[in-house]
Formats: sequence, structure tokens, C-alpha cells
Amino acid sequence: MLQLFIANKNYSSWSLRPWVLLKQLQLPFEERLVVFGQAPGSAGDYRLFSPSGRVPCLHHEGLTVWDSLAIVEYLAELDLRVWPQDRAARAWARSVCAEMHSGFQRLRDVCTMNCGLRVQVGDWSPALLADWQRIEALWLEGLKRFGGPYLTGPDFTAVDAFFAPVAFRVQSYAPALGEAARAYAQRLLQLPAMQDWYRAALAETWRDEAHEAEARAAGLWLQDLRASAPA
Repeated sequence: MLQLFIANKNYSSWSLRPWVLLKQLQLPFEERLVVFGQAPGSAGDYRLFSPSGRVPCLHHEGLTVWDSLAIVEYLAELDLRVWPQDRAARAWARSVCAEMHSGFQRLRDVCTMNCGLRVQVGDWSPALLADWQRIEALWLEGLKRFGGPYLTGPDFTAVDAFFAPVAFRVQSYAPALGEAARAYAQRLLQLPAMQDWYRAALAETWRDEAHEAEARAAGLWLQDLRASAPA
């Protein structure tokens, strides 16, 4: 059985990528959620199960695979549906995943994933706008080139999983996107797996101050839809 170690669903964008891919492909796995911010040496010490001390991390048949991109490539060895079957689509998808994996730093810094919040961004800087514009350009290119409704055609693949956290950011921060990009984000948000993740994220009562501080720095909180934290 595949074991996928993840962190808080409200915050952990990196965990969402392999999780939603496994769910959409209906590959059985055991979810192991370890809460951010627990003391070292406890069950919350990620080094106990992940060489990098980070999530996500996959355990399978005595192997340990860490980092979301490496996990996706490992899953591709188990199931050909992870990547599109067409070579051109597959090459494009891998390039886009690599760009998403290593880039968009300003977007990550300002529009941190926090599923339960709706935020009025305080500073749409040129760097932040450029990141969102590049996201939109990639989405439009994939949808036009491969026909949709997903980025490389009719089937959900790894490249869509890599943008699943961005869809939650669209919901939280309402960037200025065109109709086609907004529709694609909504398509991802309506997936049953994404709805399951969202419900679980809203139900979490854990708060991690580092993630909360990032969200406060983004701008004015218009709504906080999360379950109340313990007093």
C-alpha cells in the first residue's frame, strides 16, 4: 500500500499535488497527516519519516520518495495515466510542472495557500502580477493547444495536479484573470477530490503561526471560513 505523508490541508500546497493526483486516478493509498508546528522528537518531527524533513513524502514497498515532483515521477512508473500519452503533450506537461515547481516565488510569498481565507491583497506588485499573468498564459496555452477541458486534453494528469493549489489561491485572493482561466480554476475546484480536501481544510482547528503570519501580510482578511481554533 502506498503511504503518503502530508501536512495540514489548509496550508500544505505541496502535499495537495500528489494527494489529488492519487485521488483522481483512484489509486489506493494510506493518508498520513502530520500537523505543522509540533515539537521536534514528537510525531510532528518530519525527519522521522522524510529525509528532507518536509512533506509530502511517499513510502512504498520499502522505498521512500520525497518531494512532490519526484513522487509524481515515481507514480508514473506505476500508472501510465499520470502523464498524457501523447509525446508532445507529455513534454509540455513536464516542462510546465518543472516551471511551477521551481518558479513563481512572489506568488508563493504573497498568496500563500490558506484554503479557508478570502483576502483583499494589499499590494499587487509588478512581480506578483507577472507571476499571475504567466500562470494564466500557461493555462490558456494548454487548453488551446490540447483542447481541454484539462491542460493536456480530456484527462486529468500530473500537470493539473500541480496547479490544484493555485486554484485554491484563485479562490482566496481573486486575482484578475480572464474568463477561460477562471473557468479552469473553477473546474479544478469542483473536482470531488478537491471538494474533499477543501472540506477537511475548513474543519481543521490547528493554526501554525508562520503560515498565519504570511496570510496576514498579504492584505485584509475579508472572510475566515475555518472552524474556530481551540481557546
